[in-house]
Amino acid sequence: MSKQIFLIDGQSFYASVEKAAHPEYYDKPVAVGDPARLNGIILAACPIAKSRGVTTASRVGEALAKCPELIVIRPRMRTYIQISLLITDIFESYTDLVEPFSIDEQFLDVTGSLSYFGSPYEMARRIQDHVLLSTGVWTRVGIGPTKVLAKMATDNYAKKMPEGIFELSFANLESTLWKLPVNHMFMVASAMTRHFTRMGLSCIGDIARLELAEFKQRMRREMGKQSDIQAEYYWQTARGIDPSPVVSGIRHQLKSVSHGKALRWSLYHRLRDIEIVLLELVVEVCRRTRRHHFLGSVVSVSAVETDGTRTSSFSRQITLPEPTSLTHEVAAAAHTLFTKHWGGLPVSNLSVSLSQLTEDSMIQLTLFDNRPRAYNKERAIDSIKDRYGSNAIMHASSLTGAGVARERAGQIGGHYK
Repeated sequence: MSKQIFLIDGQSFYASVEKAAHPEYYDKPVAVGDPARLNGIILAACPIAKSRGVTTASRVGEALAKCPELIVIRPRMRTYIQISLLITDIFESYTDLVEPFSIDEQFLDVTGSLSYFGSPYEMARRIQDHVLLSTGVWTRVGIGPTKVLAKMATDNYAKKMPEGIFELSFANLESTLWKLPVNHMFMVASAMTRHFTRMGLSCIGDIARLELAEFKQRMRREMGKQSDIQAEYYWQTARGIDPSPVVSGIRHQLKSVSHGKALRWSLYHRLRDIEIVLLELVVEVCRRTRRHHFLGSVVSVSAVETDGTRTSSFSRQITLPEPTSLTHEVAAAAHTLFTKHWGGLPVSNLSVSLSQLTEDSMIQLTLFDNRPRAYNKERAIDSIKDRYGSNAIMHASSLTGAGVARERAGQIGGHYK
């Protein structure tokens, strides 16, 4: 029996939650962003706002210029997370195989539930009504025998149909998906689109109809011998092949811990100011690493530099002598990486990550440092922050104008709680 998998997406999720909370805005254009920051970005826009030219990721000022009557609401990330969890609970009343893909997208394997709820279409309609009545969020459902087909059914068809439901099957791929431009294929962005265009592959079907061996040869000519794995992935995606199952919950092995911050580049052109943010990022990375009971062996620093005209970026890593999650050890490595590779332009984005993780059940001792004592101190600080908030204890440098830790303490994912 072929599997039946849904990818269910909440339409303009943040904006839909806000319109449900404000019935008076039902027929008005609504967007989620910071109304006090005209240079900030729009996180979500309702269909009415989109019809008037407002787009996600556009600047708040630009959106208001296009749509002066636009209602901009400050984001409430904690509320959105709570609604997302409520929707998960609804899905789990239909199947125990529910896998979150993002805050507003989730995979459901409903193969074993259809005997209770009817056809895939009937079940999808029932779930849509359940979520809408419970949360005020309208959902779109892509249906397919694999996760990748369900995802592409949602993105390319269900989102554009009034009923919000579309099924992609192996039987109708040639008449539907294969006719679409190659950039409509899952995980194909602008750079990969240019590669495929140079290869003469303008539609998804152009890839799917090739034999794998021939596609690999074309990829090698375009991208080098190391492209074989990519070639097999894209060839399988074009044909809807995806062996990955829907896994209930989020149980993936943690491979790295990272933290980043978008900055106002005009304010971060001096090393002493950038160092403050760099340390704050390291503090958060190490705290989260300890929370998951890991140590990391590789420190990575990435940055985007710009002066408004020129833009460049770098991402470099260094292997530590011993696995660690101690702030001062990671901070020293991060500082060395940044100062070595920074070109001197103002910084608009900065991130730090710790990878090659191992369990912290054993800690390497050294002759000159009391590492167990250092870990005890950091874990004590973690406990205080967990109880009283992230800003309960912080470095004095974070109290300067360049610090962002205090602002971040009142946010979730960089947005207001």
